[in-house]
Order: sequence, then C-alpha cells, then structure tokens
Amino acid sequence: MAKKLVHFDEVRNNNIKSFILIVLFMLMVAGFGYIVGLLWGNIYLGIIITLIIGGIYALIAYFQGKNMVMSIAGARPVTKKEYPYLYHTVEGLSLAAGIPTPKCYVIPSKSLNAFATGRTPDDSAVAVTEGLLERLNREELEGVIAHEIAHIKNRDIRTMMLAVVLVGIVVLLSDVFLRSIIFGGGGNRDGRATVIMFIVGLVLAILAPIFAEMIKLAISRKNEYAADARGAVLTRNPRGLANALKKISGDPNPMENANSAMAHLYIGSPYRKKRKIFQKLFSTHPPTEERIRRLEAM
Repeated sequence: MAKKLVHFDEVRNNNIKSFILIVLFMLMVAGFGYIVGLLWGNIYLGIIITLIIGGIYALIAYFQGKNMVMSIAGARPVTKKEYPYLYHTVEGLSLAAGIPTPKCYVIPSKSLNAFATGRTPDDSAVAVTEGLLERLNREELEGVIAHEIAHIKNRDIRTMMLAVVLVGIVVLLSDVFLRSIIFGGGGNRDGRATVIMFIVGLVLAILAPIFAEMIKLAISRKNEYAADARGAVLTRNPRGLANALKKISGDPNPMENANSAMAHLYIGSPYRKKRKIFQKLFSTHPPTEERIRRLEAM
C-alpha cells in the first residue's frame, strides 16, 4: 500500500508539473502576442496569431513527439529476433512495473546511452545505443532499462516531452518576435516609444528561451533521482545501475546525433566536453557521483 501511495504521489506531481508547464507556456505565448500586437498596432491580432502558431506547433509536437525524437536520435525500431535479450529485459521489467511493454529502438552509436519517450505508457518506447548493448553486462543493462521503465511508470516522459515542446515553441516565437521588430516598423508610435518597445522586446526575446531551458533542466534533474530509485527497486540491485552509470560517465564517445532540445531525455549527458562556467545551472543531469552515491547507499 505504501508503494502505491508513493507512486500515486509521483504521478500526481508529474501531472502538476505538466499543468504548470502548460500554464507557463500559455502565459509566455500570450505575452509574446501582446508585444507583437503592440508593434503591429493591434494587440488582439498579435495574441490570436501567436496562440494559433503555438497551438499548432504544440499539437504536432505532442502527438508526433515520439517519432520526432527517434528520428533526431537516428534510432530504428528492432524486433525480438534481432535483439532477444533486450526485448526480454524490457518485457520482464515492464511486467514488474505493471505497464505495457514499450517498443524497442536501437541507436547506431558507440556511445553508452539510452532514453525513453512517448506520451503515455501505452505509447512509450525505449531506445538504447549499440555501444550500451555491447559494453554493459547483464546486471548493468537491466539497471539502465529499469531506469527508463521507471520514467515511463512515473509519467516523466510526458512532462519531459512537454518541456521539449515548450523550449521549441518559445525559441520559435522569439524568432518571430525579433523579425516583427526588424521588419514590422514603428507603426503610429513616436520614435521614443519605438525605441523602448524595441529594447523591451529584444530583452524578452533573448531571455525567454533561456528561462524556458532552465525550467526544462530543473525538472529533468529531479526526475533522474526518482527514476534511479524506482529502477533500483524494480531490479532489487542498485549496484547494477550504479556500475552502469560509472561506465556511462567514463565513456569518451559523444552521441553523434545529440540535440540540445532533447539532451535531458538521455540517462547520461550525450555530450562529453563541458564548460565549467554555469555548468551546474544548465546541466541536464544531476552529478553522476551523487547519483551513484545514493544508489550504493540503498
């Protein structure tokens, strides 16, 4: 009963996070629309147009998000005959977690990494790299798959997908806004008002994607700790995932098709060379050392 209550709280928290992301997105889009409307001389027209653009993009990204992510990652669907152990591991851990078996994908990369995506457990998928399958032993691979199954069980995949959508839309609207300033002219406003609107709009257009990215990354870091813990419970072997994380963090091979918009989906950072300035603030993952320490303490 206690475990069910914990899971209910996790799902509820992710539902709340999803709702907050949607509200933030709507407010941000409305704000962009308001400023664009001021530049065009029609506030309502600006809000309506930006909401339409944002809504269309959001619907496409939400319902086709899984396919878009797999295409960006260069992942291909595989059959049970091709990768029997991968399928058996995913099936067994899905059964233990009480969710439908996700579809399996393999990424042609020597890097050690994996991720899960989809809107719901019924529409989920797990992707792993060829390098992960080749270099991890049985216990380590089970730990990684359990971590991804935990993301699906906790409904993290929907929240993380919405975060991807949020960042993408904000960047798109920022570009539209900047173009409106450059090519939209000053309308009927005097020169001073035009300059003020230009400065305010430019600052918002630059900062909005940064704020959106920070929201996405903050949510991702918290999700990773929860998925580590649930994954360890599923396998009853925390050291399997801990040892896998050691190999993943020590892997020198970067993901060839890594994309900053979906970097937070991976179990480990897809990048290997990092800048130390602002590294903690803009990191998609919590410190690997801390994740390993928590697992080994279980």
